[in-house]
Amino acid sequence: MKTRLTTLLGIEHPIVLPGMTYVAVPELVAAVSNAGGLGILASGGLSAEECRLAIQQVRALTDKPFGVGCSLLLPGATECARVALQEHVPVINVSMGRAEWVVQGAHAYGGKVIATVSNEKHARSAIDMGVDGLIVTGHEAAAHGGAVTSLVLIPAVRDMTDLPIIAAGGFADGRGLVAALALGADAVAMGTRFATSRESVVHAATKQLIIDKLAEDTIYSTNFDTFPCRVMHTPGGQKYTARRLGPGLVIVRSWRAAQELNTPLWPLMRDALRQGVVGAIKVAYFGAATLAMRKAIHQGDHDEGVQLIGQSQGLVHDMPTVSEIVERVMRQAADIVKTRLQQS
Repeated sequence: MKTRLTTLLGIEHPIVLPGMTYVAVPELVAAVSNAGGLGILASGGLSAEECRLAIQQVRALTDKPFGVGCSLLLPGATECARVALQEHVPVINVSMGRAEWVVQGAHAYGGKVIATVSNEKHARSAIDMGVDGLIVTGHEAAAHGGAVTSLVLIPAVRDMTDLPIIAAGGFADGRGLVAALALGADAVAMGTRFATSRESVVHAATKQLIIDKLAEDTIYSTNFDTFPCRVMHTPGGQKYTARRLGPGLVIVRSWRAAQELNTPLWPLMRDALRQGVVGAIKVAYFGAATLAMRKAIHQGDHDEGVQLIGQSQGLVHDMPTVSEIVERVMRQAADIVKTRLQQS
């Protein structure tokens, strides 16, 4: 299947692994790229050197196009973006910040920049920055989806631009791919679906929980990391979204995370103080999200952990390999198109 995105990036299938922190690690990224899609490496939580090593690990596992995701507002992301440019990564996925310098740097070596947006205003800003494509994230998505559903947001953004669009939020199978194409997108991102693949590092207990949960079993709240965020409805999810993140709670969570992860807190606090409000948001994200996310992803702990998840969990019923997922999605999409043509 050829679309504007597959042509732009030189990939076989219009399927994308988004850069989910602690989930989109080199092995999963390479598996998706090897299956003909585009894997995007998560740089969240990585130092510059860790990011460089992860990029090298991806390259050791695949010779296909891949990307690196950088949420520029978060700790270490700017440094990781510079590393991605130095390493001439084929695709850099940016969000949460001005990225003209990333666009300029990537275009200098023939790389592409795709911006993640969750509303029309952010889409216009990204288009004006000169990006090569957009990941348009609807309300159904895991983590930081927007206020508008994919059904409306995707065509609204399509009316604004001819750039390739990757639809994110609510997509997990061939039906979703066909629907996204009909809405004007050129590919789908399937984070929740790939999180339950065999290659995923997500804990087996968490994968089973994703399979067991209904589409409605999520919580959408600003109380987790200060941004509107969708998490799985679990005891941990309820606990971490029950209270608004005030300064005291931010400090407590940051200190607790630093202790358990054996990470010095002072350098983070120092950087935050230098950057004012933006720095405070960074500390809030670190303290509220890092430890809780890792407990859910790596330990299968859903009493103290929090799993970022999309409503598409209600469409996930098994744990196949990445290649099986991609093949299944493409076969189902082809069957749907063929059936509709025959009926017409």
